[in-house]
Amino acid sequence: MTSAVDPRYELPRDWPSTEAEAIAVQERTRGSVAVGGEVPAPGTGPGAVVGVDVAYDDERDLVAAAAVALDARGLEVVAEATAVGRVTFPYVPGLLAFREIPAVLDALGDLDRRLGRHPDLVVCDGYGLAHPRRFGLASHLGVLTGLPTIGVAKNPFGFRHADPGPRRGDWAPLLDGEEEVGRALRTRDGVKPLFVSVGHRTTIAAACAYTLHLARDFRQPETTRRADALCRRALKAATL
Repeated sequence: MTSAVDPRYELPRDWPSTEAEAIAVQERTRGSVAVGGEVPAPGTGPGAVVGVDVAYDDERDLVAAAAVALDARGLEVVAEATAVGRVTFPYVPGLLAFREIPAVLDALGDLDRRLGRHPDLVVCDGYGLAHPRRFGLASHLGVLTGLPTIGVAKNPFGFRHADPGPRRGDWAPLLDGEEEVGRALRTRDGVKPLFVSVGHRTTIAAACAYTLHLARDFRQPETTRRADALCRRALKAATL
């Protein structure tokens, strides 16, 4: 196994530094998102499902990213990696990917080397097509890496939806006007829904099926829970 960086995890040389440049990148690149494709059915493949998340220390301008790979069947942790770096982009709603992706790519590249293979799916704590320009973190990360990605968020980013039924697995479309950009999905009986959207190279049905498979014990997918805890530990260690 080589220690060289896989090109899919390298940050583009023209990475933007201003809001206007970032919006232009989203507008220019969003046409590369692929909706469709096949990923192994949840719980059937021999591969790994990866969760990514980030944590910030605003006082020190630090961001810590974590990537955690779970066995696709039993959901045991099989590998994990972190990356800590400086925040290089301001906080702007709709442009959070530009704050997060540099560290996330570093963590994913390290995780890929540890796994020795690419993951079947990457689950982002955020949005894919459920984004004003249809190019949230999950979509951007998917296009850059070529990996199948989905976004699973805790709020609907201003899009409207009916209340899903009360049972686990019930869902309602997440709408921008008449366009379905994702789904409000109930992962636990009587608990607030999560907001699932396609990132890249998958379908909304597969995204929801994976979210339910990964959220078998808690509201949040196990990938997100594990990555959230790991990035917080990495940030704490970096600031001691």
